[in-house]
Amino acid sequence: MKTSECMLCPRQCGVDRSVKFGFCGESEEIRIARAAPHMWEEPPISGTKGSGTVFFSGCNLRCIYCQNHEIAVSHLGYAVTADKLLRIFFDLQAQGVHNINLVTAGHFAHQLIPILRQAKADGLRIPILWNSSGYESADTIRMLEGLIDIYLPDFKYINPKTAKEYSNAPDYPETAKASLAEMVRQVGAPQFDSQTGLMTRGVQVRHLVLPGHAQESRQILWYLFQTYGNGIGYSIMNQYTPMPQMKDHPLLSRKVTAQEYENVIRYAKQIGIENAYTQEGEAACESFIPKFSGQPQ
Repeated sequence: MKTSECMLCPRQCGVDRSVKFGFCGESEEIRIARAAPHMWEEPPISGTKGSGTVFFSGCNLRCIYCQNHEIAVSHLGYAVTADKLLRIFFDLQAQGVHNINLVTAGHFAHQLIPILRQAKADGLRIPILWNSSGYESADTIRMLEGLIDIYLPDFKYINPKTAKEYSNAPDYPETAKASLAEMVRQVGAPQFDSQTGLMTRGVQVRHLVLPGHAQESRQILWYLFQTYGNGIGYSIMNQYTPMPQMKDHPLLSRKVTAQEYENVIRYAKQIGIENAYTQEGEAACESFIPKFSGQPQ
């Protein structure tokens, strides 16, 4: 796949990214908005020293409620060469992080593949984690086989109407199902270090409960459990944060209620989900959203 006719993601915009931006908002130049240890992932990912998180600029999904809106659509970020990105990976490893966490990197997958191969050849010892919206081509995920140790996809919607309204992606449910199946084929169920409890391999699926959509959350969990059982990890999140652009939306202008979230968690237990992380207390606050300077760190 080449950026001259970019078909990396399900949008298949076919744009020549050497001369104009694709649907993702990016050219063929790799850009990142932040690279630093991050403590707010799941406990076996963040551990005690953090996940070495690299936030890539741009996004092919562009949810209307996105908490990373400023890097998804505003072209915030700075360009990095392959050598610079390699140094970032090794600098993070030297800081003691438990993994290299690539966030929303799918539209740069073709350029990242040789970089990841080089990183492993040069002695990167910690797991590489692919952190995504779930809206990715299974063919692109297949290209990553042998390079990614941990997949951390979202599974946002199972109703095409919801996916259309919130992300202009009515094909999201079927696309996410196919890409998740490929992730599971590659790395399987979560595996953990017996001494540290850190995740070393496998798939951990995230689902963010949206206000007014508890029923769809239950449908998503039912699909995932009927398909994979406890062969994947689950993260059921209540941290939805109403962003300023949602102030007039009839549902998305508020947080998820305690009752909505508790009902979803209760359902997960009832159907037999065992390997699930949940969130307690006031997780839905802007303090959980990292700041993006748009400058090298």
